[in-house]
Amino acid sequence: MSRPPAHLHPVEIACDESGSDGENLVNGNTDVFTHASVGLDRTAAEQGLDETFDRVRSPASSALTEYKANVLLRPKHRRALIWLLGPSGPLLGGAHVHVVDKRHFLLATTTALLTDTDEETADLVLAAHHAGPETYGTERWRDFLAAANDLLRARTRPDAPDPVEAFGRSVERLHAVGPADAAGPAARLTERLLPTRERADRIRLHLAQDPGDWPVLDPLFPALLHTIGHWSTGGRRVTVVHDRQNTLTPERIGHVAAATGGALAEVQLVEARQDPRIGLADFLAGTTRKIASDLLQGVEDPELTDLLRPYTDSPAGSPASWRWSGSRPG
Repeated sequence: MSRPPAHLHPVEIACDESGSDGENLVNGNTDVFTHASVGLDRTAAEQGLDETFDRVRSPASSALTEYKANVLLRPKHRRALIWLLGPSGPLLGGAHVHVVDKRHFLLATTTALLTDTDEETADLVLAAHHAGPETYGTERWRDFLAAANDLLRARTRPDAPDPVEAFGRSVERLHAVGPADAAGPAARLTERLLPTRERADRIRLHLAQDPGDWPVLDPLFPALLHTIGHWSTGGRRVTVVHDRQNTLTPERIGHVAAATGGALAEVQLVEARQDPRIGLADFLAGTTRKIASDLLQGVEDPELTDLLRPYTDSPAGSPASWRWSGSRPG
């Protein structure tokens, strides 16, 4: 009997995330969000997890409840981390990680919702993201991003200033600076955002009346779409086993399923300690988030960065030029 087509056999992946602050993309605890997925079978994952614990001299029986990615990031466990990510470890070829620079994601989402975009917009947003702090000053640029964050939040504080007014003033302050590089990407993006009051009003009205199934600024939704898209290559359907969390409600899972066009077969929510694949996904998500965050701050670890590159969609080239996958609105 011939084998059924591949798409009739869903591939099962286990997922975990790191760096989630919900819709808080500017003043949260982290500047990077990562979503890792592991496609190993449970036996291989358990063996890989046990080997990892042995290498950090941790009891496997308690590791899933007591040991997280920060353990592997300690200098004394560097060799274990290099093994886990490298060709001798269990993950290479069987895992993927989706990386989001939160401020870039915020800027891209704001631009997409408030302006008429074209094929060059994504490149302009990326360039403005890098140039903004130097063009306008770090504090002024951060205030602008915070205003954009407040504008697009599904819920605002009762005592908060009008988010449309606050955002408009923040853009006007940037424009009033009159940067020396008036033709630069940050200044050109500011020009696009100046005449957007009407659209901003409509967005706030829409959020008040119908916030939708998923907050527009929560990076988990586009991350899930990206992860499912990665594993569904070739027409396969995907079953997601995900670390249990309150944000993944049945309604939101249904929204994800509809957006995948049939690629998502099922989402199972389980406790991390019940599935060794989630333990490995936790390690991959957490270590990637820390290394990516360091890169954004100008602190580079070439060895670990090179080891991580096969797990991401980032193009080849200098680590400092990585364009974190998923930093555009999905």
